[in-house]
Amino acid sequence: MASKLTPKQLHFSRCVASGSTYSDAYREAYDVKPETKAGSIQTEASKLMSNPEISQRVEVLIAARERAVQASGVSDREKVLSKLRHFMECAEGADAMKIRSAELLGKSVGLFKDVVEQKQEVASADIEAKLQAKLELLLASQETKDADSKDLH
Repeated sequence: MASKLTPKQLHFSRCVASGSTYSDAYREAYDVKPETKAGSIQTEASKLMSNPEISQRVEVLIAARERAVQASGVSDREKVLSKLRHFMECAEGADAMKIRSAELLGKSVGLFKDVVEQKQEVASADIEAKLQAKLELLLASQETKDADSKDLH
């Protein structure tokens, strides 16, 4: 499928897809004179982005970059697992450094998750006060039940 975009439009699309603002991408792709007003640049950049072919090209470039990042993460993950399997089968005492390196690489790609526990200490006086309040509620509800049952008989 042949592109209907000019080389400057393609360059603009690549700049936007790589994270540049529309104005910066326009300045990069087109011959902008120093005296050109920022508002004019913004207007022209906005017009370019309203072109369906350019906006579609930007979306395609962003999607391709995201796929590449995901593929790289999967590749690293596969390498770590492969190394760990090899070390598990062939490990010797001297291989501790290699295993630690593979572990760290695995953590860098999110292969391992650390769990952090947080404990909250409560003073015994607080616990006693809560228990006392619950006991009083239970006794009060029991007295209410006893009073209700006497009324029935």
